[in-house]
Amino acid sequence: MPVDTRVLQQGAKRLTQKSRSNFYFSFLFLPKEKREAIYSVYAFCRHSDDLADQDIPAERRMEQLDAWRGHLDACYEGRADTPVLQALARTVERFHIPKVYFEELIRGVEMDLTRCRYRTFDELYPYCYRVASVVGLICIEIFGYRNPRSREFAEHLGVALQLTNILRDVGADGERDRIYLPQEDLERFGLSESDLLSRRYDEVFIRLMAYEADRAESYYGKAYEALPPEDRPNMLAAEIMGAIYHLLLERIRSKRFDVFHGKVSVSDWRKFLLAFRLWAGNGFRA
Repeated sequence: MPVDTRVLQQGAKRLTQKSRSNFYFSFLFLPKEKREAIYSVYAFCRHSDDLADQDIPAERRMEQLDAWRGHLDACYEGRADTPVLQALARTVERFHIPKVYFEELIRGVEMDLTRCRYRTFDELYPYCYRVASVVGLICIEIFGYRNPRSREFAEHLGVALQLTNILRDVGADGERDRIYLPQEDLERFGLSESDLLSRRYDEVFIRLMAYEADRAESYYGKAYEALPPEDRPNMLAAEIMGAIYHLLLERIRSKRFDVFHGKVSVSDWRKFLLAFRLWAGNGFRA
């Protein structure tokens, strides 16, 4: 099946620009075949996300996501008709990636079109799983693993990453009238939706955010507790991603959770240093 590598490279470039290079540094040390497979997966994920974020009526976006689901069917049935989908078809065939993961991803981005509040963390969890954990589950099929517990690692790490994103983006999401912090948590600390949307920053908000950060921290812990030692060498890219986002969580803490005045980020040189240290610690293997 022919693959237009220029499309893969362009997709990777768009992806790293939007992600502030987190993906680039995470996948830097992968062998070429696996790196290009990852690019094909993320091109699909990125396009799914872009369809959901268009500035058109939600009904139209739902229609386009449904059509995109049809393209996914074609990909798995040998009928892919664009370079990006042909690349994905090659990847899913080569690495035996279950179709259900991509279906769950589309369901996840669709959730942003139908709800912008979550009553409890139990309600939020499926969203985190669909938009983040399933991406990890796809990736570990490409990385390779022997112990099924590696799937637990991928699921927990995905939740940790998404919770970190939610904390970083409280202000930006509020501008779009989206609140991902569970409503019951706001009530527990005596905050209202209007407090959050008006960017109330005080000791009460800091306590709420510390509570949420502790939850994210617990999922980083669960992830690494679940990672089987025999599979760890193959999970270098996932560990780099986890280290970058964990450092981001630490940066949010160090700013006392002031996520309203400038976006908290990790510099490229720190990302590279983290990636290099983990790669070196892995015996210079990918």
